[in-house]
Amino acid sequence: MQRVLITGTAGFIGFHLAQLLLAEGYRVHGYDGMTDYYDVRLKQRRHAMLLQNGNFSATEGMLEDQVLFDQVADEFRPDVIVHLAAQAGVRYSLENPRAYIDANIVGTFNVMEAARRHQVKHLLMASTSSVYGANEEMPFVETEKADTQLTIYAATKKATESMGHSYAHLWNLPTTMFRFFTVYGPWGRPDMALYKFVDAILEDRPVDIYNHGEMYRDFTYVEDLVRGIRLLIDAVPVRPQDKQVPEGDSLSPVAPWRVVNIGNSDKVRLLDFVDAIEASVGKPAIRNFMEMQKGDVPATWANADLLQSLTGYKPQTDFRDGVDRFVAWFRDYYGK
Repeated sequence: MQRVLITGTAGFIGFHLAQLLLAEGYRVHGYDGMTDYYDVRLKQRRHAMLLQNGNFSATEGMLEDQVLFDQVADEFRPDVIVHLAAQAGVRYSLENPRAYIDANIVGTFNVMEAARRHQVKHLLMASTSSVYGANEEMPFVETEKADTQLTIYAATKKATESMGHSYAHLWNLPTTMFRFFTVYGPWGRPDMALYKFVDAILEDRPVDIYNHGEMYRDFTYVEDLVRGIRLLIDAVPVRPQDKQVPEGDSLSPVAPWRVVNIGNSDKVRLLDFVDAIEASVGKPAIRNFMEMQKGDVPATWANADLLQSLTGYKPQTDFRDGVDRFVAWFRDYYGK
């Protein structure tokens, strides 16, 4: 039975990935700091659900606590590590940038050190579409340069990509980074737009719509996303013998390392997304149009051809269907 250590299992994406791996018969150990960035009760509920499966165990601890993380890795002896835990949120990074350095830089270093010591078969680590920053040529492709990050959150994620590359090169540690594109779905994070919009509409509060709704996002349904991660676990990168990399592959010429977009490959206008939420909830939003927020970008859009060529899989949940599923979960969870 393959053993997978996942950081961030009480979080939105980690919870869904753990559920999927457990359903496929993996042994999973979760590591999560249970920080109060948002309602801890939601995180506790996610973990409680996972703990109903006998193949799941968990440790509560901060990534920055290297002694504890090493102890967990030594006891569990993972075959694979999937590192999803991070201080998330573009907007919060304007208020508390140090949290991103501590969790995303120091925490990721501790994870990489554990992966190196245990010589795991594959280390997979989450990045973000935000690393594309000021790039304007879309859809975003993994092989293009991404050196113009606009927030400290994005900068820390780009740093972890570089850190991962160095460890892959130095220690022949197979490493895959994935860049997520606007993930949404049931059990989502309360700081994300869909969650806030549904809550506000049901409570008759105004909805803040930035850049007057003229923003575009590649909305990726969470179950599609974790299916992509699951399949990438088996797509282990191998260092090229002759430094020759296939066209379109982000594989490093000098390391068993690559970066992969996981997105729906379909840019959706924010106003169309709001329309879909209104239709699903069954009442109109009170729309409060605002200017673009500092550090935000007007559009993100993934080219997911590499994911498809590596795994044969392509995310394809229509955003209207995904919104319906989220609203159904939200009403059930909160009794609204």
